Amino acid sequence: MLLVRASSRSGTPGVWSLPGGAVDHGEDPNHTVVRETAAETGLSVTVTGLRNVLADMRSLPHRGVTIHTDRLIYSVSIRGGNLVDRVGHSTDLARWFTLEEAEKLKIRPFAADALGLSAASPDLRPDVAPTFPSFYAYEGPDGLHRAQRFAAYAIATDADQTHVLLTRIAPGYPGEGCWHLPGGGTDYGEQPGTALIRELVEETGQEGRLIELLGVASHRDAASLGPEGYPIDWHGVRAFYRVIVDDPTDVIVKDVGGSTSEALWMPLPDVRRLAESELTEVTAEALQKARLT
Repeated sequence: MLLVRASSRSGTPGVWSLPGGAVDHGEDPNHTVVRETAAETGLSVTVTGLRNVLADMRSLPHRGVTIHTDRLIYSVSIRGGNLVDRVGHSTDLARWFTLEEAEKLKIRPFAADALGLSAASPDLRPDVAPTFPSFYAYEGPDGLHRAQRFAAYAIATDADQTHVLLTRIAPGYPGEGCWHLPGGGTDYGEQPGTALIRELVEETGQEGRLIELLGVASHRDAASLGPEGYPIDWHGVRAFYRVIVDDPTDVIVKDVGGSTSEALWMPLPDVRRLAESELTEVTAEALQKARLT
């Protein structure tokens, strides 16, 4: 396994982790992992698969903050380049280890979990997640507000896969009138799968069970005008999962006056007849990934 070591310039000097880093605004996470791996290791890679999506929290008392991070774990293959050390950066070494060797290292908890190792660094985790808004738009240097949000959505079907649960976006929200997937933004400190099952109940009243992670979609709407009343350069990173609802019930939209105006169980033949213009981007992508269109 290829691991990188945090330098003295980081908050966890000497601790090893997976190569990677933060998704820039508007950037596809597939491109992020290629860019960050090259910067940290000197190797050019190509993405071969999505392994997992998870979240963790880390307290930094000396800075007075708690960081929530949504992490996308990819498998990659090497295309070229040469392994290099990065003196003066946040990571300073990149090395290959067997799993047996890695077990003896001090490793960030999320990396240890991804590799199936018990070794972990003593990251401080808060007992209670701090209160933080799920949506926040900040003003950029050009005067345009920007927002980047992670969310989880469901391709939810009945057990026989004859009906798909869809929602319709309410007037006044970006994509109004389009059919969308049940789900939404994850709360601070919340795992994506847990958030999705919660959102399913809150949004439609349906009890579902998580089956598998299907993929991750990255979409940008550079000047979306919503209920805030001003244009926002919006970047959404959305994990979508297959969910089975064993006992479908009548759908009730519980968030009256919110972003969902309608929700229903749509017969699969009707779903397949929907035009792409009638679907949100993530819905079209997820249905295709689930091989339902």
